[in-house]
Amino acid sequence: MAETVPPPRPRREPLLRHMLGERLRHLRRLRGETLEKTARRAGISPQYLSEIERGVKEPSSEMIAAITGALEIELVDLVLAVADRLVVVRQAVPVRGTAGQPTCQAAFALAA
Repeated sequence: MAETVPPPRPRREPLLRHMLGERLRHLRRLRGETLEKTARRAGISPQYLSEIERGVKEPSSEMIAAITGALEIELVDLVLAVADRLVVVRQAVPVRGTAGQPTCQAAFALAA
């Protein structure tokens, strides 16, 4: 009896919360700040900021605004940096839309 080998699992795009958290951690570290200092200025707990940075929690837009304010960066700059990183990741891991559904690029083109 021949052993069946399962097909390889399709590679998936990273979650937005992971990419956002990674960027926020990078920016905080560039400033040489501790979790505690940034969290205090943002008005959140250091534990919550840590969970956001690790991609465990998906922050609300209000939380993102508080953190960007604490880091003294513009929201648009954060979003563009995350988008740029997603493009790099996407080029490394091709992602196709499912049958009949457009890819992200096609969806934006349709909306324009």
